Amino acid sequence: MNIIDNMLKNLFSGFLKQRRANRHFKRQFLYDTGRKAGAGNSVQAVAASVSRSMRRIASDDVAAAIIRVSSHADGLTAAEADDRRGRFGTNEVTHEKPLPWWWHLWLCYKNPFNLLLTVLASVSFVTDDLKATAVIGTMVALSTLIRYVQEGRSNRAAERLNAMVSNTVTVIRRQAADDQNIDTKRQCVSANGHGRRAVRPIELPIRDLVPGDHITLSAGDMVPADCRLLTAKELFIAQASMTGESLPVEKFAEVAQPFETIFDAPNLVFMGTNVVSGSATALVIETGNRTYFGGLSARLAATDRTPTAFEAGVNGVSWLLIRFALVMVPIVLFINGFTKGDWVEAALFALSVAVGLTPEMLPMIVTSTLAKGAVKMSRKKVIVKRLDAIQNFGAMDVLCTDKTGTLTQDKIALERHTDAFGAPCDEVLRYAYLNSYYQTGLKNLLDRAVLEHVELQRELRVVQDYRKVDEIPFDFQRRRMSVVVSARDDHHELICKGAVEEMLSICDQIRVETAHGPQHVPLDEELLSRVRMVTYELGRQGLRVVAVAAKALPISQSVYSIADEAGLTLIGYIAFLDPPKESTRPALRALAERGVQVKVLTGDSERIAAHVCRQVGLEQERYLLGSQIEKMSDEALAQAVESYSLFARLTPQDKERIVRTLRGNGHVVGFMGDGINDAPALRRADIGISVDSGVDIAKEAADIILLEKSLMILEEGVVEGRKTFSNMLKYIRMTASSNFGNVFSVLVGSAFLPFLPMLPLQLLVQNLLYDISQIAIPFDDVDQELVAKPLKWNPADIGRFMIFFGPISSIFDIMTYVIMWHVFSANTVADQSLFQSGWFVVGLLTQTLIVHMIRTPKLPFIQSRAAWPLMLMTMFIMAIGVLLPMSPLADYFGLQALPLSYFPWLAGILLSYAMLTTMMKKLYIRRFGWQ
Repeated sequence: MNIIDNMLKNLFSGFLKQRRANRHFKRQFLYDTGRKAGAGNSVQAVAASVSRSMRRIASDDVAAAIIRVSSHADGLTAAEADDRRGRFGTNEVTHEKPLPWWWHLWLCYKNPFNLLLTVLASVSFVTDDLKATAVIGTMVALSTLIRYVQEGRSNRAAERLNAMVSNTVTVIRRQAADDQNIDTKRQCVSANGHGRRAVRPIELPIRDLVPGDHITLSAGDMVPADCRLLTAKELFIAQASMTGESLPVEKFAEVAQPFETIFDAPNLVFMGTNVVSGSATALVIETGNRTYFGGLSARLAATDRTPTAFEAGVNGVSWLLIRFALVMVPIVLFINGFTKGDWVEAALFALSVAVGLTPEMLPMIVTSTLAKGAVKMSRKKVIVKRLDAIQNFGAMDVLCTDKTGTLTQDKIALERHTDAFGAPCDEVLRYAYLNSYYQTGLKNLLDRAVLEHVELQRELRVVQDYRKVDEIPFDFQRRRMSVVVSARDDHHELICKGAVEEMLSICDQIRVETAHGPQHVPLDEELLSRVRMVTYELGRQGLRVVAVAAKALPISQSVYSIADEAGLTLIGYIAFLDPPKESTRPALRALAERGVQVKVLTGDSERIAAHVCRQVGLEQERYLLGSQIEKMSDEALAQAVESYSLFARLTPQDKERIVRTLRGNGHVVGFMGDGINDAPALRRADIGISVDSGVDIAKEAADIILLEKSLMILEEGVVEGRKTFSNMLKYIRMTASSNFGNVFSVLVGSAFLPFLPMLPLQLLVQNLLYDISQIAIPFDDVDQELVAKPLKWNPADIGRFMIFFGPISSIFDIMTYVIMWHVFSANTVADQSLFQSGWFVVGLLTQTLIVHMIRTPKLPFIQSRAAWPLMLMTMFIMAIGVLLPMSPLADYFGLQALPLSYFPWLAGILLSYAMLTTMMKKLYIRRFGWQ
């Protein structure tokens, strides 16, 4: 298996291998930490080696931290930043540089087939066979240069993609002044003194950050370096990619108390994490490879991703063809050596047969076919980062996708506002509006939905009557937030909204509508049961329920805390819906018709996810929760992933494990994700799919990036991938069957003829012309029936195809031997040129004709016609084959003009060959099918 893996990397992925070997360390880090169950432990082990300066700075106050990095209370000037950039370098972790042209050219040349051809050319040169040397050299140059051009285009496209998704950070720059020599330490500690210089925030590329810079962070930002917080307001950081913690961690600017690991320091944030909510200013301590991220990456062994289905398939097919050549060439050598007695000539002929057996155009055909698919996908708003992802698209039979933004619009709409018992209520809407309007933390999608609600525009006049007194910000432990407002001078109102259970825990009364108006009654067990029934029913309908409560407080209090969130009155609920996209249902139907199962992997509630699935046509009442998956053995999960299509409340590790298990079951798995925690699953899948609006880490881990978040684009990608696969399969089938037939014919001719059936140079020229005719295959059309189901590599099927169709050409080759020997009397050594010319033309024309015969399971030229580039190319090569023996170059190649009486025989042979191939094709389809 190791031999096969190495062969694959050399055969097809020379350039891609180099890209993977040089891949950004961040991707490797995310993959390794994400795929291990004990990701947190591995991170903690490395944390012990983090620079001591970071640990010391965590114990410093703000002023001391600024002094330690020789910064300033107002940030660095542009000149100071430029000086430090010269000393510390750019803020990049092992930047992936474009390959030099000469190294790229070497990688395009370096594959087993080209190396084998070079050996053959060298032997020919040593034996003074300069003609064969020139022909073989042409083959090698053609294959290498076409691949070089195609991959060069792909590389430039990837560089343009990196430029498209470059990110910036807001940096606080201090304006330069004449007093450049003021002592830095005095500037730092006199932050509130006189003479502070003007500061201004500017947007800079993340790569331009330097130690000592001051930056601002807000919700959704990726932390661009290792930093010490200077200020923080309700700041929550997602550290899951580092520690495996599923919940964000709150961070503060205060001096850190003793901590166990570097991630426990509450005033430190690290490159690769991201801001969930809140805002902060931070002091950059380390950049680039000196960050924790860069330090860990340098320690990790660079390992490639698990071979995809495409890589394994190409490898298996290539190894099959090479083994066939290694067996057949020695047989040809010994038969010719013993029957002719000229071992030198036999060796040259065997070398020519080896060239004919070698699918030297396979790397070029594969690469150009994939590149053409990538170009077509780019027109459909899809950026292909790895060429082999195109074929994986076609082979994909399971697509794992998130719910939000993929199945749904990713736009929360306020669907209902009800009292505690489910009846419509405008009062709860007013309270919710005041809460969302006055809170200053992260306004999430739910808040925006409330503020944008058309019925609430009139409330804009109402808020003018209120003034804000205080707020108690949201956190992930309480799962609620409160604002305190005042409309009159006689009392304050605390308005709280949040998750239902957390809200019920602080409510002791409930607002009830009576004939005499609203009343506040005690929330007893009976009412509590009714409340839970109402919220359960709302949840079952796919609504996200937020409870709203309030209480009056004395005007004497001006500062409020979490302790004041008690004794509230439950007012009612606001319920939200993330509507499904209109394109989702038809897209899922189209994917199902293409044989692709869709499995929903979400961290959301199972009830909401199930409701959305029902709306889009995925009837899934059964679901599997992350908590259940954690308790399952690998064997139990392998069975469960086949029977469930909805997985809810998942952690990143759960997603990665599901993808890994599906692949272990033999599926070709696509994973679509756009979050930082999707990176492990994206790397584990055969094809990782992200969107341009996704976080940077997800886009880096993905193989394909969608410029539009739509499943319909995926369906188009599936079709394009299958077309690409079908065209590659055409070449391999044609080459394998044709080579097998040629070798069989050569063996027969060598055993019974007093001369070689074809000179080594003639065999090489025939092979070169045939290969040139195949260049147009990437532009060929594909029958719709061939893209209806997932397509996978099957070396055994290709071997069977080769043995089934190869001998058909040998039948007509032997028929040509007989005709040339008896009809045209080319039966002596002196007349061998006529014999060889006759077989040369028949061999080339039947080889080229087979392109049309087996490119489709239908009747060629009538039910299915090749695209015009392939049609013109094959006609052109067939014309050259007929005219070459009559051209001035005939003597050079050892050929001679054929008599006119030869051509009726030629037409009869070609017609009989087409008829027999068609009959055998029908028999093959009945017995084995036609992938």
